[in-house]
Amino acid sequence: MSRIASVLLPMPLPEAFDYAEPDGMGLEVGDQVSVPLGPRWLRGVVTALREAVGGNRPLKPVAERLDEPRLPPGTLEFIQWAARYAVDEPGQPLAIALRGARAPKARPVRVVDLTGVSPARPTPARSRVLDAAAAGPPLSPADLARVAGVSSGVVKALIEEGVLTLRLVEAQARFEEPDPSRPGATLNPSQAAAAVALRAMLAEGGFNVALLDGVTGSGKTEVYLEAAAAVLAADATAQVLILLPEIALTQAVIARVATRFGAATAEWHSDVAPPARRRVWEAVAGGRCRIVVGARSALFLPFTNLALIVVDEEHDASFKQEEGFIYHARDLAVARGKIEDAGVILASATPSLESFRNAETGRYRWLRLTARHGAATLPDIALIDLRETPPDAGRWLSPPLVKAMGETFARGEQTLLFLNRRGYAPLVLCKACGERMTAPDTDSWLVEHRYSGRLVCHLTGFSMPKPKACPHCGAHDSLVSIGPGVERVEEEARSLFPQARVAVFSSDTVYDAREARRLIEAMADGQIDILVATQAAAKGHNFPSLTLVGVVDADLGLRGGDLRAAERTYQLLAQATGRAGRKDRPGRALLQTWAPEHAVMQALAAQDRDAFVAAEMAEREVARLPPFGRLAAVIASGLDPAQLEAFVQGMAQAAPNTPGVAVYGPADAPLGLIRGRRRKRFLVRADRTVDLSAYMAAWRARVKPPATIRVAIDIDPYSFL
Repeated sequence: MSRIASVLLPMPLPEAFDYAEPDGMGLEVGDQVSVPLGPRWLRGVVTALREAVGGNRPLKPVAERLDEPRLPPGTLEFIQWAARYAVDEPGQPLAIALRGARAPKARPVRVVDLTGVSPARPTPARSRVLDAAAAGPPLSPADLARVAGVSSGVVKALIEEGVLTLRLVEAQARFEEPDPSRPGATLNPSQAAAAVALRAMLAEGGFNVALLDGVTGSGKTEVYLEAAAAVLAADATAQVLILLPEIALTQAVIARVATRFGAATAEWHSDVAPPARRRVWEAVAGGRCRIVVGARSALFLPFTNLALIVVDEEHDASFKQEEGFIYHARDLAVARGKIEDAGVILASATPSLESFRNAETGRYRWLRLTARHGAATLPDIALIDLRETPPDAGRWLSPPLVKAMGETFARGEQTLLFLNRRGYAPLVLCKACGERMTAPDTDSWLVEHRYSGRLVCHLTGFSMPKPKACPHCGAHDSLVSIGPGVERVEEEARSLFPQARVAVFSSDTVYDAREARRLIEAMADGQIDILVATQAAAKGHNFPSLTLVGVVDADLGLRGGDLRAAERTYQLLAQATGRAGRKDRPGRALLQTWAPEHAVMQALAAQDRDAFVAAEMAEREVARLPPFGRLAAVIASGLDPAQLEAFVQGMAQAAPNTPGVAVYGPADAPLGLIRGRRRKRFLVRADRTVDLSAYMAAWRARVKPPATIRVAIDIDPYSFL
């Protein structure tokens, strides 16, 4: 009897499609196959197989089983769970999971085989080549010469003599085997105790989550690498995934992993070239890659024996994917750990309130590192009240901060000026008519970038040369730059300290991982005196000579109505100030603020994180907001404002009436127009006892949006724009 194969396609489709399995194909769940869909042939994955019983319509057959690695059961289960959780089509996470498989293959390579012919003139060098060729997998001529310790000419001569032969093979993805027995870093008592606790947790086996909560510079990386060593030593096939929020951080962590285990690790992020991405994907699927360091999408790699997931800087908002398939990598990491029966370590100096709550209630094990590693101490933090000591006119650095910078420069030490705002100025307006420059069909302001001479929309990517006249009123030379970005602060720093070496670290100046590594190494080697940086440099980096951190606008993150504004501001500024004094030189941080009495500023100055967390938790509990409740957002957008308004009013009427759930909206989104589409938002608050994903799925099933209207659901939203 023939079978029916359910094939999931990497497209926004609601379910897998059924196809007939041709006789003798022998499909298995997880196989990658080629199937017809209309006039196209598409790659898909077999998610189920069943016997064909009855049926009144013929099914199209599967065209072929692709010669590609099979997706493991855990990966398939994770994909389907993630889709249900995010209230999205399962083809969306599948597309992420297949990203590496769809990248082009590497070119075939030449390898050397023995022919069985003996050399006419044996020599010790030739014997070493033959022994090396017989001992292991086929090697390229260059690798064979290197392993045998001979020149390439010896191998070439044996090929010409017919003792060795060349053949072309597909390059098999393989990474060096890590050595967990190599000695790790020397741990202080606090680190050692945390490492022992993690090893014990992992030795128990099964799913467990630990929160590794350590102050900046406490050596959390060394601790979780010891946990990884224990996992790798216990099982020769075990795999470890280390997730990082920023591409810039991957280079430093990869270097530390290589030092600890004596082997280069795989990296996975958007800057990895497609052939290298495929190489990693195939090696992970084949169990030939045991450690991956990557960004959030690495969660969807086809691990065959995932034993440990580490989420470093677990609090970071960069782990939230805001477009396409919307998810939070920290939450999905915990889910994948449960599916794979693996251990999960969440590491941070400023954990999210959600992770705090799970640790307090015993769902997560709570391991604390309260002191910095070695002789380093936490920096002194002081507030600069800009109401009392404002910057000079047209300047952004106050006299106390400028004085501290001068003293730091005179001692031959480094300064970090932190401002989480890219470009030269966040707003360009006409002083003649007051027109604010915005992107076409979008409410977002255009940001001036003085380096490129362009105005850029950071939301849509639109850019244009800065005009010489106002597009609205035509006045010449009337456009003025309002407010500072990192480029403007760099300009001021250069004018104040013309002898200093000044650099900017932001996503506009650091285009890829290689450039990030170059800048980080220059800073670590003391080749930069003043670094002006966004959040790209505010976390995870270790600069030995950095002793002063100046926060240019400490109030920036507190503006707006974001419920997490205070939490995120505290986390970001604590991370930024934590870059100072990480070696044997004492550090200090100066925060410029117009509101020194704000609870966030007071907690930072007192370095009293626990008091801030307790106060923030109390406010959230009263309002039943996360972590004491759940949130979801609905964003509807359309080209016709009247049609959109009618649709969202109908959607509001269709919301299920469920105890413990409150629906707010519809309301205009703060960014009400993006790329010509009007936007409306709903906010849903639910008690912890409510299955919020199921509620949102039921609501979505009740409405049928017109083709011109898009509806996106965001479970646990981080952006409210």
